[in-house]
Amino acid sequence: MPIFEYVCGRCKREFELIVQGNRGPSCPECASVRLEKKFSGFAVGGGGSALAAVETPCGSCGDPRGPGACDLN
Repeated sequence: MPIFEYVCGRCKREFELIVQGNRGPSCPECASVRLEKKFSGFAVGGGGSALAAVETPCGSCGDPRGPGACDLN
């Protein structure tokens, strides 16, 4: 399942979502479906065990429990 980054056209919140099947995404803040996909970075294998990843600012993963609730940061 791919993870996409979006910006809400209504409240301007930036967030990430795991897209499942044909389900349309909506903003976790205001439930708007007016979303713009952002260009996002990705993790890259560095040969062996080294991985380079783009850091995600806390609160941008879309976890409904709020900033600091997930294990990303």
